Amino acid sequence: MLKNTEETEIDMPKIGPLPVRLRPSARATRLKLRIDPAFDGVEIVVPNGVSRKMAISMLHQHGDWVAAHMQRLPERVQFMPGAWIPFMGHDHAIRAVPDAKRGVWVEAGVIWVSGQPEHTNRRVTDFLKKQAKLEIAPRAHAYAEQINKKVNRISLKDTRTRWGSCSSSGNLSFSWRLVLAPEDVLDYVVAHEVAHLQELNHSARFWAVVDDLYGPSKKQQHWLKKHGAALHRYGAGSA
Repeated sequence: MLKNTEETEIDMPKIGPLPVRLRPSARATRLKLRIDPAFDGVEIVVPNGVSRKMAISMLHQHGDWVAAHMQRLPERVQFMPGAWIPFMGHDHAIRAVPDAKRGVWVEAGVIWVSGQPEHTNRRVTDFLKKQAKLEIAPRAHAYAEQINKKVNRISLKDTRTRWGSCSSSGNLSFSWRLVLAPEDVLDYVVAHEVAHLQELNHSARFWAVVDDLYGPSKKQQHWLKKHGAALHRYGAGSA
């Protein structure tokens, strides 16, 4: 039985060396394969009682599926001068202005970056995290006020499988990459997590709260399912 998360590399036909993460889960009821665009590999969710050997065997059984989906991954785009990246759902060009003293700012569809070009990736990443907090925090507090709840703390992470989470103590966590998504998608995720302050589940009552806060959200949910993985292809990976 797998006790701890393991990261390894496995030779696969049609692919070659493939990064693989084996993640044990007490809640999972069956083996699950998931392409993880953040590290160009595959995550295998392993339930209790299932051996590592069985998990690797399933990976090989689904080799064609894995190869097909790995080939469909969008190209990685680093936050470097000349790159185009989405910001609040709209494409922006990154431009370096080494002699400027303004840090990083957005103007007319361009993300301008002061300082030496070799620091652009880090500077843009820091800027996006800051902007994500500025976009998310006021929305979270406003939505919470609508249902007479209080947000205890808001944190930003670079989560791979969840766009947001809510704890029983009222702490909210969000992926900073939501700032790359369209504004209505970011807004929906915030409303979704705030709704958990009242219903810490995904029952019909929970979705009724989401509907009251945000309104119909099928379009935003569909966008995340279709395009969400691509947001992990921007930047230098987890940060």
